[in-house]
Formats: sequence, structure tokens, C-alpha cells
Amino acid sequence: MSTKIHTIHTAHLKNNCPTCFGADGLEFTFTQKEKETPFYNKPASQLAETLYCHTCKNTIYPVNWTEDIERVFDYNKKIAETNKHYLKVKPLFYISVLVAIIIVAIAIYVLIPA
Repeated sequence: MSTKIHTIHTAHLKNNCPTCFGADGLEFTFTQKEKETPFYNKPASQLAETLYCHTCKNTIYPVNWTEDIERVFDYNKKIAETNKHYLKVKPLFYISVLVAIIIVAIAIYVLIPA
């Protein structure tokens, strides 16, 4: 079982960085985890968001966000579309279900005399 992380949405901000006060280095990144097994893929229901400043090379945590950054964050979170939250099964799942049905059918045919 592996976990993949997909980047859903990236946005460059024109707001000032709360650490270095640079106006052109902030970037929001929205990511989503996806659990992958041999039988299915299932995306997580929650998005993870990070705010990174390319000018000072720091991750800006929500404690340090200003009201302007909060507003831009809310806007971009609405734009970021998550992957569907349904279970996507793989061919191995269908094969295993088919084999199980065949085994049950053979067992019923052998155990119940005609």
C-alpha cells in the first residue's frame, strides 16, 4: 500500500510576506493524498495547504498569516477542486470477485447432490 500526494492547485500571491516583507515570493500549494493498494485507489477527503515564500525560503504557518493572506487563502481554497472522493477499483479487484464467485458456485454444485 502506497500513498501518493497530488498537487491540486498552486497560486502565486502578490501579498507581502510576514517574515521578509517581500511582495512577490508567496505561493499557496494545495495538495491531496491518495491511498493506492493493489485492489483500489482512494483519495483523501481533506486538502493540505502550504504557504511558502520563495524570497526568504521559509514556510509561513497560519499563525503568522495576515488578514489579507487569510482572504486570499479562502478564495483559493474555493478554487481548488479536490479529486472525487469515491473508491476507484482496479482490475485485480474484479478478478478476485469473479474467482470467489466461481469457487462458491463450484462448492454449491459439489456439496448439493442433484
